[in-house]
Amino acid sequence: MLCQIITQSKKHLSLIPRFVCTGARSTGVALYLSCLALFNPDVSWDRKNNPEPWNKLGPNDQYKFYSVNVDYSKLKKEGPDF
Repeated sequence: MLCQIITQSKKHLSLIPRFVCTGARSTGVALYLSCLALFNPDVSWDRKNNPEPWNKLGPNDQYKFYSVNVDYSKLKKEGPDF
């Protein structure tokens, strides 16, 4: 497959940016999905020792990938502990 991509890019030089952009997008998608799978509190990999990992989060823990207007260090807890 890689050999075919290289031969096509040598014949048609205008395909090189397309291959680079497609590779960059695929890498970004893989990194984002791995970030979601490893660091998102909604995902539980160990159900015996930690069945509900979202209960251990404090009000000032940022678990979103990107937050626009929220400063998580100034938030206070609004509810009971379970």
